[in-house]
Order: sequence, then C-alpha cells, then structure tokens
Amino acid sequence: MQAHALRLSPGDDLRATLDTLVPSLGVQAEFVVQGIGSLSVAQLRFAGVEHATGIRDDLEILTLAGSLSPDGGHLHMSVSDSRGTVLSGHVAHGCIVRTTAEILLALLPEHRFARELDAVTGFAELVIRR
Repeated sequence: MQAHALRLSPGDDLRATLDTLVPSLGVQAEFVVQGIGSLSVAQLRFAGVEHATGIRDDLEILTLAGSLSPDGGHLHMSVSDSRGTVLSGHVAHGCIVRTTAEILLALLPEHRFARELDAVTGFAELVIRR
C-alpha cells in the first residue's frame, strides 16, 4: 500500500477530480482514507433516493471515504452547514470546493477494483482482484 496526499483548490469539483486520479496515478485500486475541507456546494444522494440533492451553503467536510476504480468511485461524505446541521450521503459530481479539500488516498498497486452488476443488489458493486 502507498499513501498519496492531495489538496484541491477553490472551484474544483471534488468528485470529478477524484474520478480522474485512478488513471493518472498508475494504479487500478484506491481507497479514500479521509478528507477534510470546505465546500460551497455539496451534491449528496441520500440512502434510497435516486437523485442527488444540492446543498448550497458554507459547508465543512467532516468525513470523506470510499473506493476508486477505473469503473468509477463509491464515495460517502458528511458535511455540516453554517448552523452546524450535519448531512451525509453518496458523493455526486458537483461538490465544489470553497477554500480547500485535503484528501488522503491509499493506493493498492497489487489490486484491481472493478464495478460489476450484482444480481442480488441490482447495483454495480465492488469486485476486488489481485
């Protein structure tokens, strides 16, 4: 396992940036260990809901975790708004960095992650190969 730290800048789309990292880092399996920072917009898909909900406020990223593969990522995030209310869910495109996002990745060079349709869940689920 290798560690890779990165910082996103104001205006960056958090999800889009993470989706492009897998090929650029030369590995096919990564985990987002943690992320902190701030957003001006969060796009979160809540459990059991088909589409993401846009949240516009001065938001603090409390947690960010998930897996990244060449087939896409599966990321969860918790944010708090300017009143301290916490919301969390699946991370969608359109999460815009307000001041910074500091992210720690674990690269797994001996693995390959893929997303394949799971007949039981009906979703593209993580498949781990060595």
